[in-house]
Amino acid sequence: MKKPLRYILLLFVVLTIEKGFSQVSPYRDSVVQLYGVVMTADSLQGIPSCSVIVEGKGRGTITSYDGVFSIVVLKGERITFSSIGFKNRSIQIPYNLTENQYSVIQLLISDTAYLPATILKPRPTREQFERDFVNNKVTDDLYETARKNLDETQRRVLIANLPSDGREAVNFQLRQQANKAYYSGQLPPMNILNPAAWADFIQAWKRGDFKKKK
Repeated sequence: MKKPLRYILLLFVVLTIEKGFSQVSPYRDSVVQLYGVVMTADSLQGIPSCSVIVEGKGRGTITSYDGVFSIVVLKGERITFSSIGFKNRSIQIPYNLTENQYSVIQLLISDTAYLPATILKPRPTREQFERDFVNNKVTDDLYETARKNLDETQRRVLIANLPSDGREAVNFQLRQQANKAYYSGQLPPMNILNPAAWADFIQAWKRGDFKKKK
């Protein structure tokens, strides 16, 4: 194929792609850099961690500690500002913007929620509290549940199946690391010759720790 003909075909392909892109995306030049600050309407203080969401697009950002934000949007999109304790506000990016930047100062109004009043009254005297506590009726189901929870066998099962909390897990890890560092470069001793380990094993055997649990 001669070079002039090749250039003509390449130019035709480029013009076709550009024409198709202009038909699919008529707003290809509508990208806008939206930036600004979100503040309280009464004291003009910046609102940190305020959500700035593009409605229906699943895109957004949050404001900084001073309430400043910046996000890329399109002309005509609606932006919602929301924060806990404030009423939501929405704005729409104008279609007739001549520039690709748009700044806003968004003020949010405090949203007050009123809860029903709750009055807490203590017992007038200690004697009345003791009388009401003793005379309080407990159903048989709750009493039976409490009795089972106080059973020693049941408590052992609960303790054996109870996962370690954060402090216990960290302490166990620290003990493991200390033991590994202590015997670094040498073989650790075998517990089969350790009298203390045998004593712990015998006590566990007597308690029934090795019995098959149903």
